[in-house]
Amino acid sequence: MNVLWIMADQLRWDYLSCYGAKHIHTPNLDWLASQGVRFNRAYVQSPICGPSRMSFYTGRYVRSHGATWNGFPLRIGEPTLGEHMRELGVKCSLVGKTHMTPDHEGMRRLGIEPESTIGALVSECGFDVFVRDDGTNHSDYPGRNAEDYDQYLRNHGMDGDNPWEEWANTATGPHGELLSGWMLENAPYAARVPKEHSETAWLTTRGIEYIESQGDKPWVCHLSYIKPHWPYLVPAPYNDMYSAGDLPAVNRSKEEKETDHPLMQAWMDMRVSKSFARDDIRNTVAPVYMGLIKELDDQMGRLFGYLRDSGRIDDTMVVFCSDHGDHMGDHWMGEKDLFHDCSARMPLIIYDPRQKANVTRGLARDELVEGIDLVPTFLDFFEGKNKPHILEGRSLQPLLHNQSVNWRSYCVSEYDYSTRDARRAVGVDQSDARMVMIFDGRWKYTHIEHMRPMLFDLQTDPGEVKDLGADPKFKGELKRLGDLHFEWTRKHHNRITRSAETIEKMTDNKEPPGILIGFANKEELEQQGRDLPPHVAR
Repeated sequence: MNVLWIMADQLRWDYLSCYGAKHIHTPNLDWLASQGVRFNRAYVQSPICGPSRMSFYTGRYVRSHGATWNGFPLRIGEPTLGEHMRELGVKCSLVGKTHMTPDHEGMRRLGIEPESTIGALVSECGFDVFVRDDGTNHSDYPGRNAEDYDQYLRNHGMDGDNPWEEWANTATGPHGELLSGWMLENAPYAARVPKEHSETAWLTTRGIEYIESQGDKPWVCHLSYIKPHWPYLVPAPYNDMYSAGDLPAVNRSKEEKETDHPLMQAWMDMRVSKSFARDDIRNTVAPVYMGLIKELDDQMGRLFGYLRDSGRIDDTMVVFCSDHGDHMGDHWMGEKDLFHDCSARMPLIIYDPRQKANVTRGLARDELVEGIDLVPTFLDFFEGKNKPHILEGRSLQPLLHNQSVNWRSYCVSEYDYSTRDARRAVGVDQSDARMVMIFDGRWKYTHIEHMRPMLFDLQTDPGEVKDLGADPKFKGELKRLGDLHFEWTRKHHNRITRSAETIEKMTDNKEPPGILIGFANKEELEQQGRDLPPHVAR
């Protein structure tokens, strides 16, 4: 049995037709949903690439693994999916992006050479690397691992100092001029790279090559795509497949724009938000974002076709998700910050090939699911031992097999905004620049240090455009959700070196042998079934 874990970068859940989108058709992902389970209320642990992915890969909340922002290293010693899988004899490999930053300082402190077997694994978040591709390898942003794709482009006649930049993310204008994909106004022009050589097509090919190279031993393949993440540029014919007339109505309100919340005011004043709040920018970029998604879905059709033709669909769990979404002008914002559903909610589709999953094929489930649930799900799939002292997520296997289970009543997402311009605009010290979302299925509460909380009622306001956090009528809900946040913060999250089973045995055995504390005399000792150490006076 194997696992193919597919992740798209910056893909909104509501831009897939299997989730009800009417403005775009994604038939191949719809097919996957028809064969498995579509989770309707799945949330990432942070709406930013790096911390979100580190939670996916460790099965732990951001507050627990500590890699709270892009480029913040995952500290040495944090157990990862790869380590859990290797204990079971399962190969765990990467094809694509992780956004992992190694803890070089920690390795130096412990004398671990980065080139050693252990050093290489911890530098890659526990994955065996088949190919890593985090995007641009620009000299000003080192370590983004696009060298393999660069060489591939050169091998196909697309040369240059940085082929990723010059072909995949550069367009040709109407007069033959070269136009950078980083400029939003250039989004409608086709990328220079032909569609069959795009990064999305190339990663699909590499994923298929990985699967073909595996023998009969079990594996996990993390096939992790760069797109539809910016730069918003896509090859023909996807660049002009959609127009502004195909877009859903933008989701924002005048009340949001006039908010009295200082952090929201600061956020809407950041450059990326001001850009995407412009109708002309959204109408230019969002159709291309849709084109990137359509390209991805077409490649999913190619990949799923291979799985069917090769017979791998019969022995491989297929998981599809994203690491977060994209505001795309909603709430007067761009990018993926904060906890609106367009940002923190993800698509999650799981196809389980086992017979026990037949009862749920094609179903949708409304339980509150988190990204950290995938690692324990994979452990369950390979019949590994549960590790609740390490893993803070919960296995989704009972939901996939329609088994009765007492599920969580709220989910959590976190955001460290210490590196954002908005933090200085509101005068918050970097040590306090953090937010935590508590969502119970109806009420979404955001704790913000040194400011009032935000509150949305998704039952009466599914678009999340009316912040109730300052309304005294909702004092009770604010107190209840604040208590849930406090409950969550009090849970063990760093006691990972001793399992609950071990602690129970330690409790049963009292003190270690030879350690006798508090006994008044030998009779009391014997009543406890213990004895003095040999060769001592009695």
